[in-house]
Amino acid sequence: MSTASPHLSPPGRLGLIGESRTALDLLTMLAPLAAAQLRPRQPRQRTVVAVPGFGADDRFLAPLRHYLHRHGYDAIGWGLGRNLAGVDMRHALEDISNAWPIEPREPYRGEGGVPYLCERFIETLREQHATHGRPLTLVGWSLGGYIAREAARDLPQIVEQVITLGAPTVGGPKYTMAASFFTRRGMDLDWIEAVVERRERQPIQQPITAIYSRSDGIVQWQASLDGHSPNVRHVQIASAHLGLIFNPRVWAEVLAALAQHNSCAAKIEVTA
Repeated sequence: MSTASPHLSPPGRLGLIGESRTALDLLTMLAPLAAAQLRPRQPRQRTVVAVPGFGADDRFLAPLRHYLHRHGYDAIGWGLGRNLAGVDMRHALEDISNAWPIEPREPYRGEGGVPYLCERFIETLREQHATHGRPLTLVGWSLGGYIAREAARDLPQIVEQVITLGAPTVGGPKYTMAASFFTRRGMDLDWIEAVVERRERQPIQQPITAIYSRSDGIVQWQASLDGHSPNVRHVQIASAHLGLIFNPRVWAEVLAALAQHNSCAAKIEVTA
C-alpha cells in the first residue's frame, strides 16, 4: 500500500542550474579553512563520523572533517567507500534484520539496499565506539544523512547526536533527483517509501539538527523536514545541495550544534 505524499515530487530539472552555485561555495570555504589551519591544536573533545551522500565517498567531506578537526573534534570518515545506496552489495531481503519493518517483495530488485547498507554502517560504528570508548556524533550529507539517522535510531547508547545536511527524511529517493536511478533498475519507490514511513514509528530520541535549503536542486526541500523526531531543530540555509558540504554557513551551524550539545552534556554532568 502506497504512503505517497501527493504534494511532493522530485525537484524540477531547472533546479540543477542552481547547483552551479557550488563553485562559489568551493571558493568561499577557503577562508574559513585557512583560518582553521592557524588555530592552535586542541584536545579532541568528541568523535564525529561524517557520512557522504549518494555517489560520493569520504574524499568529498574531507574539507569539513579537516575544519572540525582544527576546532577540536576527532572527525573521521565512514570508511565504507563510495555510497551507492547498497546497489553494489549483493544481498537478499532475508539478510536485513527485523529492526527494519520490511514486507516480502517479489520480484526483489534491491529495494532494501539502503537498509542493508545501514546495518553494515552500524557494524563500523560499534567498532569505532569500542576503539574510542565514547559516544559518537554523526554528520550526514544527503543520503548519508538518512543513513546517519537510521544508525542513531538503532544505536541510542552509541550515537549521541545527529546533524543532517539536505537529507531526504521522507520517501527515500522518491522525492529526489536520484529517483530515476532506482526506477531504471526496476525498483518500487512506493515500497521503499512505505519502509521509511514504518521506521518512523520508533522515533529517534537523540538531538537532531536538520540543515536544509529551500533552493535545493537535488532533494525536494520539504522531504528534508523531520516531522517525527521529538528533539529536532531545523536550520534553513540558502545553498545548492552539492554545496552544503562546502558552505561556510553550514560549517558554522555544524560547529554551533556540536557546541550546544557539549554545553548541554556539561550541564547534565554537573547536575548529576
